[in-house]
Amino acid sequence: MYAWVSLLSLWAIPLILSFILVYGWYKRVPVYETFVDGAKGGLVTTIKIMPHLVAMMVAITLFRESGALELVLRALKPLLTLLHVPAEIVPLALLRPLSGTGSLAIATDLIAQHGPDSLIGRLASTMQGSTDTTLYVLTVYFGAVGIRNGMYALKVGLLSDLVGVVASVLIVYLVFL
Repeated sequence: MYAWVSLLSLWAIPLILSFILVYGWYKRVPVYETFVDGAKGGLVTTIKIMPHLVAMMVAITLFRESGALELVLRALKPLLTLLHVPAEIVPLALLRPLSGTGSLAIATDLIAQHGPDSLIGRLASTMQGSTDTTLYVLTVYFGAVGIRNGMYALKVGLLSDLVGVVASVLIVYLVFL
């Protein structure tokens, strides 16, 4: 079974790209020209969202480097101890809605320190897959299309992130302990 999964994962992207090219040729779509037009649109979008990306990265860096993250961790320590949740996982839960790259770095560090099969490693992996970069998505995509009032989307996104964090902790404790 492992050999089939490995073979499938090796050939998945080339097969999908080949299918798209053959299907476009079959439908008489100018595939190359369409690709170039899409790339032009991607560059325009990149230019539009760049200020939003820079603002988000500055805010994340300020949050971590100012010591605010450490203050939040100290305040949550008694509750985390009561719930038997490792404090090491909290920075990932807090940073995940802000930055995919930053949260991936934290998850990678946690897995390197504690191992992939440890409670913290499993929590980090499950949490990484159960939540999204809500503030990043809202900032970049809403900023790119000019949406100014995304308060309902923000509330729903952050609530879904909270549910994802709680569910990941519950699932890891139920399945692996």
